[in-house]
Amino acid sequence: MARKSPEVNAGSMADIAFLLLIFFLVTTTIETDSGINRKLPPMEDVVDPPIIKQKNIFTVVVNKNNMILVEEKVMAISEIRKAAVKFLDNGGGVGKEACDYCKGEKDRSSSDNPDKAIISLKNDRETDYKVYISVQNELVAAYNDLRDREFLSLYPNERMSFVEADKKYTDPRTSERVKASLKPKLSLVKDMYPQKLSEAEPNKNN
Repeated sequence: MARKSPEVNAGSMADIAFLLLIFFLVTTTIETDSGINRKLPPMEDVVDPPIIKQKNIFTVVVNKNNMILVEEKVMAISEIRKAAVKFLDNGGGVGKEACDYCKGEKDRSSSDNPDKAIISLKNDRETDYKVYISVQNELVAAYNDLRDREFLSLYPNERMSFVEADKKYTDPRTSERVKASLKPKLSLVKDMYPQKLSEAEPNKNN
């Protein structure tokens, strides 16, 4: 007499598979591509745009060959930050446009003060993304270097730079009391060196 093999109870297999599916959906993290963290200025209706003096514009162009032209002169990425700091901190204005905290050369042919100074960044459509971002990072770092200098000078008791203080302020774990203390200090330094970085529409050919 043939021995009958025992049957496997598969009645609960569907339930087990369903539970496993829920488990993996809950525990799995899906990576998403993140863009550049930039806060765009609010749109404003400007009837009569202000006249900007050419000396208050610092032009940076990255062409299709990834060559960096600063004020129409070829420059290496490692030199951009220093050149931008020199421009932003020049303080060449007089009278109402004078800058009493700038430590630059006060060249009358360069920027009047940090509030007037604008950095214009433009690239070609064939520019390598990494090169463009590297240039952008150096320009942003120029602002941060100047803000660090002033923050440390004005608030030495904080024992941190502007960048560190700003990071602490935006950290959700920071208490409201500390945020309330940092907010006016950060705002003052930002007003001293406002980040006016204009990114123009890329050229098709450069």
